[in-house]
Order: sequence, then C-alpha cells, then structure tokens
Amino acid sequence: MSITKSLSRPGSSFVKRALLLCLLTGGQSCFAITELAPYDLQVLVEKLGASFKVQASYIAPVSQCEAYTFLTDYEDVKTIPGIVESKVRRRNGNKVTVERLIEERVLLFPIQLRSEVEFTELPNQGLNFIQIKGDNKAYSGTWRLHSNEKGVLVRYASIIEPDSVIPNGIIEYFMRNNIRKGFEMMAEGMERSRDTLSLACR
Repeated sequence: MSITKSLSRPGSSFVKRALLLCLLTGGQSCFAITELAPYDLQVLVEKLGASFKVQASYIAPVSQCEAYTFLTDYEDVKTIPGIVESKVRRRNGNKVTVERLIEERVLLFPIQLRSEVEFTELPNQGLNFIQIKGDNKAYSGTWRLHSNEKGVLVRYASIIEPDSVIPNGIIEYFMRNNIRKGFEMMAEGMERSRDTLSLACR
C-alpha cells in the first residue's frame, strides 16, 4: 500500500477535519497544546501502544442546537480545507453512514484518505462514531456538547490506530503543525455560520 493510498477518517461534517487530524496523529507519547486563545482551545494527544488517544475541547459562541446542527451537516465541505468529498450513504433511525475523501499535502507527501464512518446521533448532545470501512486500522470516538455562559463547550475524544505505512516524520510534523489549527477552524466555522445555524434551530 503506497503513501498516497487512501487512509481513513470518521467525520461529522467531520466531524469534519478532525478525522484527518486524528488519522495522522502520532509522534510523541504525549503532546499537549495548552494555548487557550482563541476559543479556549485545548488539545491533547497520547500514545497508547500502536494507537493514539486524541482529546480536544473549545468554546464556540453558539447554542447547543446550533453546534449540533453544524456537526451533523455531514455534506458541507466548504468551511474545512482538505475534505473534497463527503456523502451520506445511509440513514437508519439515529445512525448515519458517511463516506469521505480527504486530500492533503504534508511536507512533500500527497495524502489521500478515504473512510466510511457510522455516526450515532444524540440530538443536541453530540455524536458517537466508528469507522466501519477505511484505511486506518481502527478509528472511533465521540463529540459532546455542553452549554455554558460563553456559548457551548465542544468536547472531542477519539482512539485511532493509523496505518503503519505513514512515515513517523510525517505523522509528527502533522501533529505539531496541523492538529490545533484544524479544531480552531471548526470553532471559527461555527461562529461564522451562526446566523444560518440559528435559522435551522428555530
């Protein structure tokens, strides 16, 4: 399997880019980003054997319903770079299967990432997700939403076992330079879309 062969990821509208973020997460046993501004963003990556545990949180100035609407807009790829295709393939009750294609360039390496992820929707509370097909060996996690005085606290947690074909140097570079930015872009996307999200929640 070549480097440009699909990897995988889970994704709300991934969950958006978080999947790519997590797919390529690695490098050190534990890497924490403690900068809180903007959005009080916090990110922690911890190595667990062949897998990685990723935790992130941020505060977005939206309501719980608005944040949930953003996360479940699975086919919206406009706000997050890297996702070039995202299609809902099946809906069954509160379970939604989403197929995604992500294309990125890390250093000089082009990366293509395909995945099929099943989301279990918990209305206005968050999402559970698990990769059911893709190039990662395993990927699963949760999104949780909690209202507070500043808006909504968004919490993300996942366990990922990436494809070992990815060079360690690329994984570490991506982790150090892209993970925080990806979650920050999601928070910005929620804030920018607030008017549209508000209409959907009326």
